Amino acid sequence: MFPEQYMEKLYGGWLGKVIGVVHGANIEGWSYERIEQTFGEIEDYPFLFKHFAADDDINGPVFFMRVLDDFETERITEREMAHTLRNYTGEGHGFFWWGGYGVSTEHTAYLNLKNGVPAPLSGSIEQNGRTVAEQIGGQIFSDCWGLVSPGDPKQAARLAGLMSSVTHDGDGIRGGQFIAACIASAFVRQRVEDIIEDGLSVIDADSGYARMARDVIAYYKEQPSDWRQAFQYVKEHYGYQHYEGVCHIIPNAAVIVLSLLYGGGDFSRTINICNMCGWDTDCNVGNVGTIIGVLNGPEGIANKWKRPINDFVACSGIIGSLNLQTIPQITMDTARMASKLNGWVIGEWVDVLQDSSTHYLHFELPGSTHALEWTSPRNGVILLNNTDRDSYRGKRSLELTAPAVFTGTTFDVFFLTYGAPEDFDDSRYDPDFSPTVYPGQTVEAYLKLDPSVGPGLHVRLFAEDRLTGERLYGPHTVLTEEWQQVVFDIPEAHNVTVGKIGMEYTVSGDASLREKSFSLKWFIDEWKVYGPVNYGIDFASQHLEKWNAIHQTVSQLTYLRGIWKLEEGRLAGGHGYETAECYTGSHHWSDYRVGAVLEPEKGDNHRILFRVQGALRGYALGLAPNDMLCLYKNSDGYQIMYNHPFQWQHGFEYKLEAAVQGNRIAVSVNGRPMFRYEDENEPYLTGCIGFGNDGGSRTAYASYEVAPVI
Repeated sequence: MFPEQYMEKLYGGWLGKVIGVVHGANIEGWSYERIEQTFGEIEDYPFLFKHFAADDDINGPVFFMRVLDDFETERITEREMAHTLRNYTGEGHGFFWWGGYGVSTEHTAYLNLKNGVPAPLSGSIEQNGRTVAEQIGGQIFSDCWGLVSPGDPKQAARLAGLMSSVTHDGDGIRGGQFIAACIASAFVRQRVEDIIEDGLSVIDADSGYARMARDVIAYYKEQPSDWRQAFQYVKEHYGYQHYEGVCHIIPNAAVIVLSLLYGGGDFSRTINICNMCGWDTDCNVGNVGTIIGVLNGPEGIANKWKRPINDFVACSGIIGSLNLQTIPQITMDTARMASKLNGWVIGEWVDVLQDSSTHYLHFELPGSTHALEWTSPRNGVILLNNTDRDSYRGKRSLELTAPAVFTGTTFDVFFLTYGAPEDFDDSRYDPDFSPTVYPGQTVEAYLKLDPSVGPGLHVRLFAEDRLTGERLYGPHTVLTEEWQQVVFDIPEAHNVTVGKIGMEYTVSGDASLREKSFSLKWFIDEWKVYGPVNYGIDFASQHLEKWNAIHQTVSQLTYLRGIWKLEEGRLAGGHGYETAECYTGSHHWSDYRVGAVLEPEKGDNHRILFRVQGALRGYALGLAPNDMLCLYKNSDGYQIMYNHPFQWQHGFEYKLEAAVQGNRIAVSVNGRPMFRYEDENEPYLTGCIGFGNDGGSRTAYASYEVAPVI
């Protein structure tokens, strides 16, 4: 069974990670002196964000743990870890700091892997030298292995060692093992000192990393009251001046150990000390945030830290539907993967973890809000409170209070289903998004009015177009004092980008009270989006999302590599000598029909992609050399599954279509059936769609559509 309080502590760990990263993000690289001169004593976020953009510290653990989804857990070696790293990473953009070969550890290892250097040689001292191999990345990306290994530091360290060795070596690996083991220990220990000892138990006692930690522990035991004096000791003995490279692991690991000890298990004190020390703040505070977040659970994290985060997470992998998530969604994914890894019986959480909805807002985790936002007239507010007072199913729901509203006024409660530049304060690690909800799907929720506060509410569900702001509405419902279901089938639509799913409320009551405010309270539970999609997009309706001068991407798309632009109302793209690909849609999609109108402009390979699960997993259908129509499978590289003769020419448009149902694939061109194929060798059963070409080709795409299989 799940370990006791696993779900709550897991949620606390992810909350702590995100809070820590955001806490340190905008002062990354600052010195202690600059921080103190600027802020004095840090007691809150130094900066607040509209929404926090993607960060490598969050990208790594969110995507790396997907190796547990993509492979049988007993088969996972460095090879599968390396596959996962490349599968979810855009080449040269997003995800990591791409600082150049021999400078950025992850960039160096990525290029090694791409060019045939296998893991773990790809990250080794032998291949890259000690300076590159012992930078900080092995440490900052390893939280997930502790989160899936509660109470098992050895397993956490083993998994962290496998992934860290893809990019790092030496103390670069030991740092990942130490952090993962500390997090695993925090699920079952009560004292920070014991957690640190468990972390040290999994690494070489004679290593530089262990000696550093022992020295900091010894100083703490002699001088346990003044963390500033301890930091002066760390600066003198383990400061940046002793190590080469951009961001060495040892100085920052020393700050982590110091912060854990002097923080004494208190979340606020620990992350504030860690941030005050400076150096690689988002990385260090993110790691200690996870450890103490697990130790204390969500209820041990003050609301002043949780409220600005509001459960929102943006990532920057190449699967756009994974780039816009909530902390509860990530928590559920982690728990599901941990269950697979550890052979657990899920028990009371079975319905939550096995639900396949695109969005599932269940509020069972204490304090969770699922990143719900609101708008209110006359500068009013809507208060969101996770509560155990009432629920439709389970133990908890979301209680909403409007302290001051007026008869006849309207307001919204919603969540983002697409991210655009104006939703963020900066580009940071270059996030790109695909919508997470589409026309054709069903929205469902359960609502209940609290009769003790206010006269009443009318509600209707809506889907809002990201570009035009126009809304598609469901039927009106009058809330009652009993739980009731509201449902909205988003109609099939063309050229709609669903940017928000929400509830539009209208306040009911006596018209004579229009200028007299009153209060309202109600509950939301089991808010879901599910079902097949049915929509089409003309690229003439799309635009560039302009984040900054360098980061500009065609709306709704993410990309692996290549030049992808809008030209004369079409998506035009390619690469001079390598495979070029871009993606849209959802990793949740299973059976569907995808068609695209394309014109081959140059070269011999022009494709549509489907059931895409990353850069190294998926299918493609395309015009190929020697007048062929080819079906490909991407399994760490494309292989031809089936060739079909088909005469094609440059400068002509063709509509390629693939219908996938289970392991069966039906192919047609210009509405004419071509062939059918069954993949009987570990078929991909879910995934998004995309566009691509190879070998110096260039292709123009006019439109595409996705619909249920008939």
